[in-house]
Amino acid sequence: MHLVLLSFGFGLVTASLLALAAVGFTLQFSVTNILNLAYGDIMTGAALTAYALSHVIHDIWVVFPVTGLLTGLFSVALGRFLYMPFLRRVTALFGMIILTIAVALVIQNGLLAVAGAGFYSLPVSPGVSLHVGPLLFTGEQLAIMGIAVVAMLLIHGILRYTRLGKAMRGTAADPDLARSCGIQTDLVIDLAWLISGTLAGLAGVALAMSVTSFTVTTGSGFLVVIIAAAVLGGVGHAYGAMLGALVIGIATEVSAAFINPDYKQVVAFVILIVVLLVRPTGILAEIATDKEVAA
Repeated sequence: MHLVLLSFGFGLVTASLLALAAVGFTLQFSVTNILNLAYGDIMTGAALTAYALSHVIHDIWVVFPVTGLLTGLFSVALGRFLYMPFLRRVTALFGMIILTIAVALVIQNGLLAVAGAGFYSLPVSPGVSLHVGPLLFTGEQLAIMGIAVVAMLLIHGILRYTRLGKAMRGTAADPDLARSCGIQTDLVIDLAWLISGTLAGLAGVALAMSVTSFTVTTGSGFLVVIIAAAVLGGVGHAYGAMLGALVIGIATEVSAAFINPDYKQVVAFVILIVVLLVRPTGILAEIATDKEVAA
């Protein structure tokens, strides 16, 4: 029972960093209609950026937001100068998926050429362990969960209570109608890329802090879990991604108490397959249906 409780605590940490990644992934898709399969490699780039910055800025909690912002700016440039020209040519969804895979390979091999095939670790001090009820967390794990909660609250505030949120929802629903109503859709899309990239950067650093060491393929390996969370919640739905992240995060870590931890991602695969068989549109289905990702 104690092992299950420890696994549940690890699951909350995994769910937190997965929420950062999955919400960014699905929010960007809902606004731009691009299923960005380079997302995991962008996270790896963020982790390596944080590693480089940590040699200049010796406070990892300063490196954290700086890396997120830099990744957000990179994401804006990637969307504006590479992805959007293809969309303007009315490239089909499948063609855009192939493009994002090509971008993923370019980023991954570029990181391999620059950083090499070695293992990297962020300079995070072990700190002290803290008991929260029956659960045991390190200070870094609590900080990651806190950052995820704050980020999710900010996303909720933006989507529900700001003009930008309304513009993003309008652009996601019908970009042509939104444009005819006076919404600057190009600016909205740029801001969606910025938010998505910033969340990818934060998730990449959080992932690097959570593992003992990482390589240039760590982010791409985590992409499957991100997609599983997004699909479970309903692709394109930010709140669904939060829910999916919570389910996948806890399920994969608790399962590790009963099976080999190396098979945690298999659990995510199984959940993904079951969801695709039973409810391919996900829990919150309307956006996935509208985008024709699922019937």
